[in-house]
Amino acid sequence: MNTDPSFAPSPTAPPPGAQAITLPCGAALWLLPQRAVWWPAARTAFVADVHFGKAATFRRAGQPVPHGTTADNLARLDAVLAATGAGHLVFLGDFLHARSGADERLWNQLLPWRKHHAHIAMTLVRGNHDLHAGDPPAPLGVDVADEPWRPVEGAGVLACHHPQAGPGDTVLAGHWHPVATLQGPARDTVRLPCFAWQPGLLVLPAFGAFTGMSSQPVPPSARRFAVAGDRVREVPRRPASA
Repeated sequence: MNTDPSFAPSPTAPPPGAQAITLPCGAALWLLPQRAVWWPAARTAFVADVHFGKAATFRRAGQPVPHGTTADNLARLDAVLAATGAGHLVFLGDFLHARSGADERLWNQLLPWRKHHAHIAMTLVRGNHDLHAGDPPAPLGVDVADEPWRPVEGAGVLACHHPQAGPGDTVLAGHWHPVATLQGPARDTVRLPCFAWQPGLLVLPAFGAFTGMSSQPVPPSARRFAVAGDRVREVPRRPASA
């Protein structure tokens, strides 16, 4: 029996628009339309690939990209925390995009937001961008860990940035920025961020407002759950070609 006091049933109702899945270890998770995962028993929410400071990095390089992406990211993180009542928020890598984008203006937005959520534990599992951009500053109050990291001992869940095998465990990861391409009756298509779930691995969509989606195909064995507006819906698998 797990003795971690944070590992206890949550009284919160299923978040609106969420899709429930159950891991082989028995952990019940909710895939949220805010591009996050909620683990009620551990009172923990997960997001991947926020890439704070990415737009500022592009602007410094002379690219005409929009302002306001940090405020958008923080508002959607607020929505995740409000919908779940999480006591722990885990960033699955790439918290920062680049060292050049981590300037005073960014910290002036992040620090008040963190102070507002001072009662919530936060952990960053380092990703490839974090290794170059550096860890969040100490005043931000974000614990940092290398992958693989276990949020709850004995629960069968590992937190990573890079998708990888975790024998006997299910890995929650980011990095791929998975996308589902849906085809309409007129041969038109739409690309939606999605969760990709296969045995032993759940890959989250990129959370960042200026992060985009990858052209890397989701493995054929994976079930895909697309973020369609305010709902998460499973994408039917295409029948195998004759």
